[in-house]
Amino acid sequence: MDQIEDCLSFYLGKAYQRVTQSAKQRLAPYGVTPVQYALLKVLWEQDHQSGAELSERLLLDSATMTGLLDRLEHAGLIERKAHATDRRVNKVALTARGRDLQEPLDREMDQMNQDFLGAFPAEERKLLRNLLMILAGWKQTPRTTDANSRFEREAEQQEGTSSEQ
Repeated sequence: MDQIEDCLSFYLGKAYQRVTQSAKQRLAPYGVTPVQYALLKVLWEQDHQSGAELSERLLLDSATMTGLLDRLEHAGLIERKAHATDRRVNKVALTARGRDLQEPLDREMDQMNQDFLGAFPAEERKLLRNLLMILAGWKQTPRTTDANSRFEREAEQQEGTSSEQ
């Protein structure tokens, strides 16, 4: 590697910083953090899940999930309810206040996505999402699409141009 700009970690880190800072600023007026928003989003999709189910979906360890649930419960956004047939399991349920936040929080995050991705054509947004999923380990192999093929060709051309200089 000739310079820091050749390092994947450099650009991913900078992108992470920008997106996370924006998310924090947008969610702060509602008293919610980005990871709390993620958990609420999963509950808005399907309420009354166990902590283990939520941990699996969000790829969080049990200690992190417990702290997250504690903070959301303290804020009055969720409540833990005993499982009907298994006393060892608690179900996590949204409160009315937690349900009421769906529309404004989704609106904020949709606007944030638009702010960052709006200049990209839909095909490139989809490609970026797929590549990030692969890098995050959520997807085993890339889909072969015209967008992927074009992106690969452009990357090869840029590498060829860089090495010729």
